[in-house]
Parts: sequence; C-alpha cells; structure tokens
Amino acid sequence: MADAPIVLVDGSAYLYRAFHALPPLSTSTGEPTGAVRGVVAMLKSLIRQYPQSPMAVVFDAGGSTFRDELFEQYKAHRPPMPDDLRAQIEPLHECVKALGIPLLCIEGVEADDVIGTLARMATEQGRDAIISTGDKDMAQLVNEHITMVNTMKNETLDVAGVEEKFGIPPRLIIDYLALMGDSVDNIPGVPGVGQKTALALLTGMGGGLETIYDDLERVTTLGFRGAKTLPKKLEENREQAWLSHRLATIRTDCALPVGLDELEIAHPDREALMALYQRLEFKGWLNELLEGGSEGEPAPDVPSGDGESDRGAMTSEATALASEHRDYQTLLKWSEFEAWLERLAETEAFCFDLETTSLNYMEAEIVGIGLGLVPGEAVYVPVAHDYLDAPEQFERERVLTALRPLLENAAIGKIGQNLKYDIEVLARYGMRVEGALTDTMLESYVLNSTATRHDMDSLAQVWLGHRTISFESIAGKGVKQLTFNQVDLETAGEYACEDIDVTLRLHAHLRPRLEREGRLAEVLDTLERPLIPVLARMERTGVSIDTALLGSQSRELDERIRLLERDAFEQAGREFNLGSPKQLGEILFNELKIPVIKKTPKGAPSTAEAVLEELALDYPLPKTIMEHRGLTKLKSTYTDKLPQLINAATGRIHTSYHQAVTATGRLSSSDPNLQNIPVRTELGRKIRRAFTAEPGYRLVAADYSQIELRIMAHLSGDAGLLAAFAEDRDIHTATAAEVFGTPVEQVTGEQRRSAKAINFGLIYGMSSWGLSRQLRIEPGQAKVYIERYFERYPGVARYMEQVRAQAAEDGFVETVSGRRLHVPDITSSNHNRRQAAERTAINAPMQGTAADIIKRAMIDVDGWLQASGFDAVMVMQVHDELIFEVRSEQADAFMQEVRQRMQEAARLDVPLLVEANAGDNWDEAH
Repeated sequence: MADAPIVLVDGSAYLYRAFHALPPLSTSTGEPTGAVRGVVAMLKSLIRQYPQSPMAVVFDAGGSTFRDELFEQYKAHRPPMPDDLRAQIEPLHECVKALGIPLLCIEGVEADDVIGTLARMATEQGRDAIISTGDKDMAQLVNEHITMVNTMKNETLDVAGVEEKFGIPPRLIIDYLALMGDSVDNIPGVPGVGQKTALALLTGMGGGLETIYDDLERVTTLGFRGAKTLPKKLEENREQAWLSHRLATIRTDCALPVGLDELEIAHPDREALMALYQRLEFKGWLNELLEGGSEGEPAPDVPSGDGESDRGAMTSEATALASEHRDYQTLLKWSEFEAWLERLAETEAFCFDLETTSLNYMEAEIVGIGLGLVPGEAVYVPVAHDYLDAPEQFERERVLTALRPLLENAAIGKIGQNLKYDIEVLARYGMRVEGALTDTMLESYVLNSTATRHDMDSLAQVWLGHRTISFESIAGKGVKQLTFNQVDLETAGEYACEDIDVTLRLHAHLRPRLEREGRLAEVLDTLERPLIPVLARMERTGVSIDTALLGSQSRELDERIRLLERDAFEQAGREFNLGSPKQLGEILFNELKIPVIKKTPKGAPSTAEAVLEELALDYPLPKTIMEHRGLTKLKSTYTDKLPQLINAATGRIHTSYHQAVTATGRLSSSDPNLQNIPVRTELGRKIRRAFTAEPGYRLVAADYSQIELRIMAHLSGDAGLLAAFAEDRDIHTATAAEVFGTPVEQVTGEQRRSAKAINFGLIYGMSSWGLSRQLRIEPGQAKVYIERYFERYPGVARYMEQVRAQAAEDGFVETVSGRRLHVPDITSSNHNRRQAAERTAINAPMQGTAADIIKRAMIDVDGWLQASGFDAVMVMQVHDELIFEVRSEQADAFMQEVRQRMQEAARLDVPLLVEANAGDNWDEAH
C-alpha cells in the first residue's frame, strides 16, 4: 500500500471534545468560537502531517438512522446540545470548506458508519486509512491498514496500540461495548457487567459473544469475582447483548453518495478564510494570511528547507505574487510581439507555455502561447480564440514561424512546467524544441518525490503560498466546460501569464535548494532533464497493435469467464454474485463450512485476495473465484481496452510516460499502463503477442538481468555476492547451495525456487512470516533460511542495518547516482508504519538505482540512435526493459550494439548483464 493514506476525520467527535476540553472563547460581540478554533487547529495540523493525503471531515447529519429503528431508546439519554455548541456548527462547517477539505454530512447515516465505509473502501483499493478521532468505538475498525489517531491526546493506535490500551485486540472491541454498554449512546449492554468484568470475560474466554454464549458453563471457571453468577445474567440478557452488539457495530457497507476519488483536498479559499477569521476574530491566523501565509499558517511546511531563512524567503515571495504589481499583457499588435522576440533572442533562457484545446497532445490545437523572462512579467500571444465577438488575433502559422528560430536554438534554454507536453504538441506542427530544458515539475520531484504533488497548482500553494487561477474557474466543468479557444481574451491572458509567472518563481525557489542538497542537481541535470525529449520521441513514435488478435483473445477470455462462473455456481450449489464479498462469505463459510482463516475488523470472515489465495490451495471454489477475478480484470484492462486506444491518424498506441509519479524514480505509464501487463503468466504473454512490429521490421527487447540483486551486491559489498556475479554464476543456484548446504551441482529445482524467493524477498524487506507464506512452510523454518542466508552473506545483513540507521538519522536514503528517497515514517511511533518505512529504506536504493540506470541507458541509446546508421526507434520502456522497432536485416547487429551500450550505462562493482532478443512481436522478443 504505497499511496499516501486517506485521512478520515470524525468532525462530530472533535467538535464535542473541543467544546468541553478547551477554554471557552468568544468574539467581542459574544459569538462563541472556542470549539471552532480547536477543531480548525487540529485540521491544519493534520494537513501538515499528511500533505499528500486525500481527506474528509465527517459530521453527523442528525435525524434517525437504522440504530433508532433497532432500539427506540438509542441515544435517548443524551442531554440537548448546549446553545453555545450549536452556534459553532455552522462557522466550523464554513471553515472546513474554506480550507478546501471535503465535508461529509449524510442524512440517515451516522458519521461513524460513513468513516467505517470509506476506510473499508480505501483498504480494498490498496490504500491505508488514518481515522482521526477521540471516540473509543472507532478502535473496532483498526487493522493492519487502518490506524486511529487522536490529535488532542497526541495518541496513535495501531493493532498493538489498541490491545495495549484496552487489553483486547480490535476484533473484540464490539463485544466489549456490547457487554458493558455505553451510557453516552444508551447502548444497554448486560446489566451488572462493567468494564473490568467485560475485559475479564473476553480475555478469559478467548473470544467474543459467540464464544461466550456457545459455552456459558465455562464462564463459571474463569475465577474472577462474580464469574459463578454471570452465566445466569448473560442468559437472561442474551437478546439484549446481541442487540447491543448490533448497535455498537460500525457499518462498513453503507451506500454513500460520494467515493474516495472525491476526497482530494482543494486549494484553500483565501478570501473566504479571511472573512471567516475576521468574523471569528482569529487575529493571528488572519494576520498570517494578510502577510502572505498559506492556509492560515505563517508559511507552508516544505521539504528540504533549512529553517527560518527559507520560511522568510517563501513568505516574501508569496507576498510579491499576491500583492505586488504584475505586468501581464495580451499582445494584439505585431510590433509588440516583435519587441518581445528581440528580447527573447538576447537571453540565455526563456519560459514558454502553450494554451491548447486538449490535454491529449495527439489532439491538441494551439490556442495561444505564454512567454516570460523574469518573475512578475509575462505576455500572452493569442492565435485561435474563436468565440462570437473575439477580437482579431495573429495567425497561428505566422507566430510559430517567428518563434521557430528561438525554440530551435540550442544555445537558448527553455523553462516550463511539464515541458514534455509542449514539446509533443509543437512536434505536431513540425517544430523541434532545442536547448537546455528546465522543468519545474521535475525540479520539485527530484527535490522530494513524496512530499507534495508536482503539478503547478500544488507547487504554487506549497512554495509560494499562492492559489493559482484554476481552469475550472474560467472554463466551467463537466459537459458544459469550455475549451480554451472559447475563453475570453482578458480572462485567458491573465490565466496564461500567471502560469508563466508562477513557473519562473518556482524555478527561482527550487533550483537553489537542489544545489544545496547533496547531488540532487546532478540527478536532475544528467538524468531527468535529458530524458524529457527521449520520452517525447518515444511517445510520439508509439507501437503497433494486432487488434484482430486482441479481439480473438477477448472472445476466448469471455468464454472462459462464463465457464468459470458456471463452475462457481456448481461448486457453490447455487447462483450468486461472484463480485459480492458478502454473498461469497456466506457460501464459503456458512454453507460450504470452509474454515475461517482470517476475519475482518468487524469479526466477519474475510474474503480478501490473500485469504482466497490461501484457501485455493485446498478448495475448488476459492480457486475458481481467483481465476475469474484475474481474467475479468485482464479482459477489461487490456484485451477490450487496447484497441480503443489506437490513434486514428497513426494506427498505433501512444502511451504516456510519467517522470514525476513514483517515489523511487521509476517511470510509470498510462493509457495503457504497460507496467502492469502480466510478465510470467501465459495470458500475459498472449497480450504481449499483440504488440507487433510493422512489416519489414522486428521488435528487439533488451532487458537488464537481475539488476536489483546486482545493485544489492554493489551496495552491500558482500564478498559472496560479488564473487557469484563476477564469476557469472547463477545467483539463485549459488544462494540455494549456501542456504541449504548443498553442492551447486546437486541443487534441486525446488531449492532454486526457494532461494529465488529468498533473494528477491529480502531486498524487499520480507519477514520470516512473509517468506513462510510464499514458500508454504512454517515460519520457524523460514526464519532458519533467513538466518542461514545472512550467515552466508553477512555483508547484506550489515548493509540492511546500516541503511536503517542512516534513514532514521537523515530521513532519507540515496541511490548510487545520488537521488534521495525520503522515508518520513522511519521514526514513526506507529509500529506498522515504522516497519513499512524500514522495508522501503532497504529496497528504495536498489529500485531507485535501477531506475537511474535505465534512464541513463535510454538517454545514451537515444543519442546514439540519432547518429547511427540503424533504421531503429525506441518504442517502449517497461520495468528494466527497453523495446525497439528495428529493420529486420539490422536486428542482429543492433542487438549486439544496444546490449553493449546498456551494459555501460553504469559502473558497479559487479558487471551489468543485458539480454536481448528479436521477434515479430513483444512476446517473441522478450
């Protein structure tokens, strides 16, 4: 679960607690404000703590819910809300909205159930969730991916923390509440059972209500005071206990009008915040906003800063952008444009940005061009605004012809945000962009890949304390959204000039910081910046797809999916919805009586993928479900979708590569996501067969062999690993011989497979428990294997210990090239988060170094290709593999050359090995 956690705030709980716990405050007119101030301060703290996280604040909407239908007296004893508290609800809601945080208040659903449902949805999508609350009831939701945080007490509870605090694990919290009841919510519980008795009962019986009521007689043997008379009380109140259980259970299956995609934090509404802070007399926060701070803070918390000097600089810059005179012009006279052309020709670098009709560079038409040289000054050159009364503008071709000598001048640098897009659009107009490329998106990414998003709006907020003009604010949204050519010139000019101004100011901030941070400027200048035109060329080239083959594969998959569905119905004994965890759980565990191996936080039998994978070893239905899920995803994601992505003009697929997404420096791709095509399965290979070469050409795939293990040998300096690679031994066989104490020539296939799992598992920080699951052996045996591995390769153990310590001290680790990979949770008080950070710290230098090596290879090979006599182009990059389309008769010679060049992309203490093959399609070449 690599993405930033989703933060869900229990607004109702914090409002009550802030009201009762903090000193009462009020304005000069008598309006109460103490609870509002307390909750807003807490929210601002959460935003700083989780800067990349989606977030929502959830409040009770009032009115009846399903619990009122279950029990008329539910919450009946609660006193009416104090007037001073009720008066603070509206201004608090307004503050939350102005901060840009989604606010949820859903009729008929309690806040707890909204949070429970969203947390469950997050974990199902592979994300961790943070529940920020002071309500003990929420502890029932805590699991390995859901953590509870109480900012008022500075308390973080993971699974171990819940057990330490309450004396029971999260799975028993509901039973705990059901037994002792809850006077606040008027949950009746079992009369005579208080906190101590409930705890003694649950720990003594080793389970919840079901365990207790299945064996009431055993309760008398538990030995605590009152145990002998307790069975009678329990029996007399059986129905009430189970009612209390239902009342105390937080639902995680509510139908909600919002999804996780709608929980992104928006830019704060500065004007609304200023009005609210003025009304509520939050003078400190108001002054900070007036002085240029962001979100009511003196200056934003930023990565890699160096204290107060940075804060002061940023506040000054924010003030400059927000209040100083800005010279923005929309040029409508050719003489004015010519004057700018003269200025641009005399400079070392200028900033430019295209305004277009589409985000898809293959379809985008240029509407106008922004230009700038220094912060505070920018011009917009409109060429294609065509709304009803649009003024006369320059002809697009004339403007591009005038700009061509400047854009294609290699002696003049170009500055921009996401320059690859602009380069690709201009290429469609027959223009090259030459010269040193400076991209503020990549400057931010190299500075700290995980600290913030790297789009312009986010960077302006973080570094300049400035809220940019959003596209939606000038063009609308949804089906009625205007394209840029329909936006009036006055508005378009302000928007385009601000983009230029912000980009130049961001560069002025980010570049000096990169220069101060280790070798980060070198990473940017030698890897990321030179890669921009390489990726742009590769994207424009695209790759051919065999649509007929994909259509055939879709039909085969569809037939197989239907057969699997019938098999599942037959194995289950009835029809059911294969996509419903609830129905599946009912069939597996209630009807087929398959043993429960894991439960959800609510205590229900789990049907998660890992559980089904384990059950599939012994039972046919889970195996059928797993295969059905896999094939359905493969069909919808690839065999059905790939033909839809073919560009009509080129007849090829043009994926988009992203430099500033992953934490480790790896490239990612979308439309299609090439990185997720299965590698080792027959079905994955079939899909690769659909990626083909044009007639007269072949695809050549060149792949780094075991690159991360080779990097581990280099980083750890372990003599055994270095020797194995230097002597070109099979590393997995060599490891098997060491771990199992077997001569190399006697290593079995099973031993080699186990050694491979150990080799790759340990570089990803795998525990003995994880290894035991992968190898299907006892944890104790897995522990022996790992200990034996470290005995044979002590340098690896030393490296892992050193990197943990270094990460804890520095907050980051480095690749061989000097790229920094930040691990902020390495000192977290949350055990699970800290362990995950330690695993990341161990693996990130290897993944990051591998990413750096293949980027260097792409740059070197691309430069060689431009000058070589080969009729060849680079068409794809996937993981540690480069794929080329090469004239058939040149394929053999090309493979020799490209293998050598890729192997020389880095100098390590072990040789790099590249395997290259050719074929008519990707599968044949791989």
